[in-house]
Amino acid sequence: MANPDIFEALAVKGADIRLLVDQLIKNRRQIPELVEALQTEKSAKKYAYEKILRFVSERRPDLIYPHFDVFAGLLGSENNFLKWGAIMTVANLTAADTEKKFEAVFRKYFDPISGPIMITASNIIGSSVAVVRAKPALADAITKEILKVEKAKYWLKGSLSPECRNVAIGQAIDSLDQLYCQIENKARVTAFVKRQLKNTRKPVARRAGQFLQKHGKA
Repeated sequence: MANPDIFEALAVKGADIRLLVDQLIKNRRQIPELVEALQTEKSAKKYAYEKILRFVSERRPDLIYPHFDVFAGLLGSENNFLKWGAIMTVANLTAADTEKKFEAVFRKYFDPISGPIMITASNIIGSSVAVVRAKPALADAITKEILKVEKAKYWLKGSLSPECRNVAIGQAIDSLDQLYCQIENKARVTAFVKRQLKNTRKPVARRAGQFLQKHGKA
């Protein structure tokens, strides 16, 4: 019978999951058990399982990579919390992606940028930085996907929300700032950011100005 310590530790109210990551990395045989439990657990425990596996993927993507398909499957989950966690985990796993599994789910991964949920899109845009760092050859293809945020349609409480789009655009500027040196087609990025100088959300317009100054495009 497998050592249940990690499950017991996660069940403790207020447990610091990040402190348990070292334990799971050392006792890695429990990783498959946690992945299986993540898929079968009906209670709120599954959120703790998702979180600790995500934190392990940040530090040791190679230990979670054998379960890539499970997390890729969660990209389509109806449970948004699991979906958002999977977006980050899959991005982390690209650092260990020797089989080019990410390329196989590229379209599935980036399609939600166009809508309808802003938080989903923002998580993808933010996680794109990790993907490009692991797979620089995809920089321009990913940039093209990020730029779709400008025409995205996000819904909030049953209505289209231009303000949600503005929030996601702000995330896009932040990510493109980090990726700028790796992007070959910088002109389309600069044009996008310049348009945001007139963004009705003041923090976004301010970030656009800072971006252009930083990259000598002001």
